[in-house]
Amino acid sequence: MPSISRSPAYNLKAVLKETGLKADVLRAWERRYALPRPQRTPGGHRLYSAFDIETVKWLRARQAEGLSISRAVELWKEIIEGGNDPLVEYSPANTPPAPDRLPVPDTRIGILRQNWLEANLAFDNLKVDEVLNQAFAIYPLETVCTEILQQGIRDIGNYWYLDKASVQQEHFASALASRRLETLITATPQPTRQQTVLVGCPPGERHTFSVLMISLFLRRRGLRVVYLGADVPIQQLKETASTVQADLIVLAAQQLATAASLQSTALTLQSQGIPLAYGGLIFNRIPRLRERIPAYFLGESLQDAMHMIEQLVVAPTVYSTVISLDETHQGLARLYQEKRPLIEFALIEELQRVDLPTEYISQANLFFGNGLSAALELGNPGFLEADLEWVKKLLEGRQISAERLGPYLAAYSYALRKEIGKVSSPITDWIDSQVTQDETPQH
Repeated sequence: MPSISRSPAYNLKAVLKETGLKADVLRAWERRYALPRPQRTPGGHRLYSAFDIETVKWLRARQAEGLSISRAVELWKEIIEGGNDPLVEYSPANTPPAPDRLPVPDTRIGILRQNWLEANLAFDNLKVDEVLNQAFAIYPLETVCTEILQQGIRDIGNYWYLDKASVQQEHFASALASRRLETLITATPQPTRQQTVLVGCPPGERHTFSVLMISLFLRRRGLRVVYLGADVPIQQLKETASTVQADLIVLAAQQLATAASLQSTALTLQSQGIPLAYGGLIFNRIPRLRERIPAYFLGESLQDAMHMIEQLVVAPTVYSTVISLDETHQGLARLYQEKRPLIEFALIEELQRVDLPTEYISQANLFFGNGLSAALELGNPGFLEADLEWVKKLLEGRQISAERLGPYLAAYSYALRKEIGKVSSPITDWIDSQVTQDETPQH
């Protein structure tokens, strides 16, 4: 490909016409990602080069392949850091034409992810490996992990949520994806940096996919990573941190119950002067929870997490803000746990008295009870609201009327009052507000 001029020769209007991009989007790219990088006239007007225009076209082409703009920018920078020219590396002229008699596979990242999804839903592990091998041959490792494995796991989770995939299909995909990450971790070179990061899950948390991704990406950045896996007891975490002289601990929680155990872990580590950073789906779903964890929040994306971890390992600092535990809710949490069997027995009696179905009562009590206990420990029963919305949509996806949730909650409120009395009012007042909300006609 001939050299592309970097001399400023085009105004903003010409660039927009040439690339088809909107002015506000172009300005956002320049502001957030420093791409493209126009020069300015003495009067402050932007002037673009032919190289700037081709850069924008390249980024748009990666978007058409299924990458987000942030991922496309990452890919651009990775190619440059590798000593190559993105415009040359991705030039159609560098791709040898396939024989006319053979079909050319569509290797856009979105198509590859769809092929990966279909192979998992068909329980075809050979096809799963084939798609990933093809993707790794074309795209950088980080791109494949985030755009196919991470996003693909989310997609299958959504399929299950909408009753379009079974639990077995979800477990099959997660197991294969985790196994591939473990293989990639094993193949990473020895650490080149001195800092040590402990990575794992707080007590009770068994979803390890996100921490496996973090472990892989940190190892590829040359850090020493000690991966502890799922359900790590607090005492074990403290002992390991001391033994390996960890510069930072990274934990991830995906559920409300494990957000509560993460809070306990964070309080202990803070008192011991050990730096901790955390993330996970539950903190994206309920941002207010971040105020209850005395540690550094890693952000809502893997890219944000990597940036925060890099900052913390360079200058490890214990989180300085102290959170005060709500003694009223803490005491109520302990009382609720003590009385929970009696409350659930009274609930069943009430449901039977008013002739309501109880076929899902064990699963409902386990989910709601664990969530309520965690919400109380975290200081606000209202944290359960996001889970209730999730349950309503889950029921609708399985052709079960979400209206059944209201009577269940009303019976639960009755059982709480019966077994705990007036002291249960912080819980029952919130539950009653949810029941009233469900009964209010929607216009």
